[in-house]
Amino acid sequence: METVRLSKFLAQCGVASRRKADELIKSGSVYVNNIRIVDAYHQVNPHKDVVICQNVTLSLPRNFLYLALHKPPGYMSDLKDARGRPLAVSLIDSETRLFPVGRLDFQSEGLMLFTSDGAFANKIMHPRYSVEKEYLVKVKGKLSAAELAHALKGVTVDAEHYSVDTIELAKTEAANCWYRVTVHEGKKHLVRKLAEGLGHPVLRLIRVRIGIVRIGTLKRGAHRRLTRSEVEYFLRPQRPST
Repeated sequence: METVRLSKFLAQCGVASRRKADELIKSGSVYVNNIRIVDAYHQVNPHKDVVICQNVTLSLPRNFLYLALHKPPGYMSDLKDARGRPLAVSLIDSETRLFPVGRLDFQSEGLMLFTSDGAFANKIMHPRYSVEKEYLVKVKGKLSAAELAHALKGVTVDAEHYSVDTIELAKTEAANCWYRVTVHEGKKHLVRKLAEGLGHPVLRLIRVRIGIVRIGTLKRGAHRRLTRSEVEYFLRPQRPST
């Protein structure tokens, strides 16, 4: 078998995403044949070299796991929390080591993906691939035509620029409104910051789609395996955005 980049091998083993794997290597946590390696581009042979990360000997899994979860509000997307808050991954009954793909903040809900395949995670999380996400967002009040235009053009909050790809009215309630929003950027709290900048704070936020994967009828706290076509959609060669 041909050699592969060390960071890619770690990702394939389900240790972390490619980006996190780079960080682990640079921190000195990875050994190849008892030699500490800090170069993420170091080449390894998965069937001959002994790779140890954080005292665990790694090997390629025979089968990867790809899951869609409906994260309820009040759960953390990360794999650990210093404050002991509930973790979304705890809703999945699996002995396979999983990590999240596409985080949601504590109070938000909706679609999250979990996988043991680092290459798959990289294709979704890396900014260069611009995977589209869709949200249903309830905001205080109703956006004017000018404010809708500003959402597309972008607003600046705390010296950071925030904008969405599309936004349209989904439903009107007594005093507040729901909007359907799509974005491709991965900025932290993008939709919430944008709404704040427009003067219409978010009251509720639900992610309903990542790429072609939709939340559909998946109930809060429930999860399902991704279909073969859904997995292949992300793993197929894609032209990075420019």
